[in-house]
Amino acid sequence: MSDTKMGFGIVGCGLVSQFHGAAIMNSQKAELIAATDPNAERLEEFIAKYGGEKAESFEALLADERIEVVNILTPNAMHADFAIPALRAGKHVIVEKPPEMKLSKTDDMIAAAEENNRKLAISLQVRFRESIRAIKGAIEQGRFGKLLEGDAYMKWFRPSDYYHMDDWRSKREQGAGVTIQHAFHYIDLLHHLMGPVKVVDARMTNLMHPDVALEDTLKAFLYFENGAEGLVEASTALWPGRPPRIEVNGADGTAVTEGEIVLAWDFRDERPEDEHVRQIGRGSVAAGGTGAADLSYEEHMWLVDDMVDAIAEDRDPYITAKNARHSLEIALAMYLSADAGEPVELPLPADVSI
Repeated sequence: MSDTKMGFGIVGCGLVSQFHGAAIMNSQKAELIAATDPNAERLEEFIAKYGGEKAESFEALLADERIEVVNILTPNAMHADFAIPALRAGKHVIVEKPPEMKLSKTDDMIAAAEENNRKLAISLQVRFRESIRAIKGAIEQGRFGKLLEGDAYMKWFRPSDYYHMDDWRSKREQGAGVTIQHAFHYIDLLHHLMGPVKVVDARMTNLMHPDVALEDTLKAFLYFENGAEGLVEASTALWPGRPPRIEVNGADGTAVTEGEIVLAWDFRDERPEDEHVRQIGRGSVAAGGTGAADLSYEEHMWLVDDMVDAIAEDRDPYITAKNARHSLEIALAMYLSADAGEPVELPLPADVSI
């Protein structure tokens, strides 16, 4: 391992691993030491493409002293099963989104990180997107005035084959479905930008994938603690798919993004730097609308680099599990609301399941 790079290990070499693999391979701060997966062929393909060594087992990967950070890329309902042993083994951990499928298991991961003095980050890398950071900065500076509305539109397309790539992708309790698997990033962005949610009113349907017993379309109203309202529209049924759109409106400003691109940036207090913000992302980053692999690794690389810096500086990662927990709570509330056909108030019991 290079003296100047931190050692990483990968657990799970499925679809999302290609973004983590490319992120580590292209990082100036991280180096892939080893990966493990029970599917030998998939593991071979991953190592051939992204480097590193094959770890014969999860336990062997944890025993490798060269590895300081472990990225948990298993099916969603298995995250805690791997993250907690990794934390107890002295590794810092990055967990793919959502953190888990239960708040209680997320709490168990957080407790394990604290008990072992390890860093625990969640792969909600869209928060690093330059356009999102610009909006977040403007909110913190008070440029929007009173926040009034925060909306997310994710009109994507996935063929039926997508849901049959892995067994878990067609099982809601395992973390499949447009809400928890696809729209989670944009639910999280609304929480990140607008603050905590107090009431969710959601409806779910299957418009285009009759062979899968999941929702492929979500519509949800959000009522934030600060008095603002919001809307989430998300689907994997809408061919050919478009980049996700985020809109934030306040009494004194409006910002709209599509993927990385800033479409609108209008404030009562116009500033010289606003013209730069309006040029962010012009054609630079793929945003996943048309296919599961139509994404850039760059945002994952920022996530990886931030973890390296957080360890070196002994600070929290930019995206902590504690903060991401509420995004999971919002998503779970959406399922409860859709099942009941009525609004659901937060907070939820920690042991709630869908």
